[in-house]
Amino acid sequence: MKILVIQGPNLNMLGHRDPRLYGMVTLDQIHEIMQTFVKQGNLDVELEFFQTNFEGEIIDKIQESVGSDYEGIIINPGAFSHTSIAIADAIMLAGKPVIEVHLTNIQARE
Repeated sequence: MKILVIQGPNLNMLGHRDPRLYGMVTLDQIHEIMQTFVKQGNLDVELEFFQTNFEGEIIDKIQESVGSDYEGIIINPGAFSHTSIAIADAIMLAGKPVIEVHLTNIQARE
């Protein structure tokens, strides 16, 4: 099973960005933890990681997944969670399971 993992804006700055809120773990370390989880669980899963600070590139990547061998998407859209109707539309059109994740409780921060 192939899963696309999309990381949105400013997540490349983890480890430097407000450590009190986001901690000291970098994005590369998060990806390593995810890969370790897959290996330790003997899961037949291949993760592909993609990070961008640009909304259009997120939409393009989601659209590229249509008709591909990706069976699902895990996405942390960052600040676009609150503002991007275009990303929400692309997710609905993807036609595959999508899980939205966040590093903090976004409801508590609004």
